[in-house]
Amino acid sequence: MNNQNTAPESNQPFKPPVALASLSGQSDAEWAKSGSTYAGIAFLGGLAIDEATREAARTMAERERNEFLPADPVSFVDSQLDALGDVPIQAGFNIRTTRLEPLADVADVCRKYSALLEINAHCRQDEICSVGGGESLLADRERLCKQVSVANERGVDVSVKVRTEVSGVALPSLCESLETAGASVIHVDAMDSEHVVADIAARTSLTIIANNGVRNRETVFEYLNHGADAVSVGRPSDQPTVLSRVNHAVNDWYSAKHNREPIRVVRNTEEDPVRNQCERP
Repeated sequence: MNNQNTAPESNQPFKPPVALASLSGQSDAEWAKSGSTYAGIAFLGGLAIDEATREAARTMAERERNEFLPADPVSFVDSQLDALGDVPIQAGFNIRTTRLEPLADVADVCRKYSALLEINAHCRQDEICSVGGGESLLADRERLCKQVSVANERGVDVSVKVRTEVSGVALPSLCESLETAGASVIHVDAMDSEHVVADIAARTSLTIIANNGVRNRETVFEYLNHGADAVSVGRPSDQPTVLSRVNHAVNDWYSAKHNREPIRVVRNTEEDPVRNQCERP
């Protein structure tokens, strides 16, 4: 990995262990460049790559959602990753699909640039879910694992973007299956269910990126203390102030871990007005 930011040694495939999470229709190469000072990886996309998800994306765009709708999705992935060739950040590409053939084609491009391929099992938009993409994949373990397996067989590192609190989905068990299928990274939208991060860490050796509400020292320390290996920033990923704050918090946490000093998060309360601080007992 070629990012020049440094943090103490960890089991991360990228450093610093801060990710920029994909935002549909917004997360392109220029966006990744702008955050490269603070993050170790940027997930471009999300990008619909087969006709079913592309038609769903067109419908979403008609109701004024931001969507990438290039004429040729595979060429778009190639051009975007090529544009990051000299940028000191690891790249990933978040894709939505119901078919395996375009998935394999995009995996080949990602392998060419040593980029991660991230399968989107996270999008909860009705249009995507109704055609069998996004969050609907969480309830179809066999189909999701097949997507992971096909991408992995093309020789690319695979991340899966998931969310917690989906009815009927036992996420730690699902993650075990995804790891067996060939995933190396799980990108978890924790949605106020940080304990799920700990459950996944206990049952797999996947690299865990925790997402949702990552803004400051308190949220960073909470996710890392629950067993996440890295954190990701979503909507504020174009805000240098937030990215700098998260970057410093991650480095502080790993520095303390490296020195074997336990850390306790100090939460905000009416009695304790101190904000976003940590203390060593």
